[in-house]
Amino acid sequence: MGKVYLVGAGPGDPELITLKALKSIQKADVILYDRLVNKELLSYAKKGADLIYCGKLPNYHTMKQDTINHFLVRYAASGKVVVRLKGGDPFVFGRGGEEAEALAKKGIPFEIVPGITSGIAAAAYAGIPVTHREASSSVAFVTGHKQNNQQEDEKWESLAKGIDTLAIYMGVGNLPYIKEKLIQNGKCKETPVALVHWGTTEVQRTVTGTLDTIIDIVKTEKIENPSMIIVGEVVRFREKIQWFEERFDKKSIMSEAL
Repeated sequence: MGKVYLVGAGPGDPELITLKALKSIQKADVILYDRLVNKELLSYAKKGADLIYCGKLPNYHTMKQDTINHFLVRYAASGKVVVRLKGGDPFVFGRGGEEAEALAKKGIPFEIVPGITSGIAAAAYAGIPVTHREASSSVAFVTGHKQNNQQEDEKWESLAKGIDTLAIYMGVGNLPYIKEKLIQNGKCKETPVALVHWGTTEVQRTVTGTLDTIIDIVKTEKIENPSMIIVGEVVRFREKIQWFEERFDKKSIMSEAL
């Protein structure tokens, strides 16, 4: 019997992977990896390891979840060390819980290797602290997928009234709906909003506005997925402490000067 490691690859910057995750990659016989995993991490795989792409796009799945579960079980049952490499953290909108359930059901040994999730890292690289003593004592990780039911309405009411900072995943396509639900349930139109595109990578871009203005800004700036949406007063701190994108701007200015 082999073993499966459900591994968080972090948010995009390859240096943000944990040491435990890197060791898992190095000893794997098989690696099943997602679209948002930085491909540089695959260079640490040992020679001869099987690399299997399981990437998913919005509304299009290269490999269905049941198929992924089947591969994890099959390879481990044949004695392989298997790494399921997932962007961010496997248990934060990564379906890692479902994969762990499938493995447990079949009696396959497994370990969970947490990763840094984009809800924290992309915000940090944009100069936005998701909590701050003066502005936010609570943060919620939220899926931006749209669902039309009473429970969904109750969720948005709780988020609008009870949480200081919202980190919204997979929400760019539903941004008008998110804006509507938050304002409808009591969030001020002037609440600051940021979208961080390809957070923690060299192509990171951040745009900011308010609930009232952000949709037009996103259209003008052509911000698409993958992007994190950060809603809350903490977004205002970006003006003072942004550092990552500014670093690349300074490099560009210095190159032009030379």
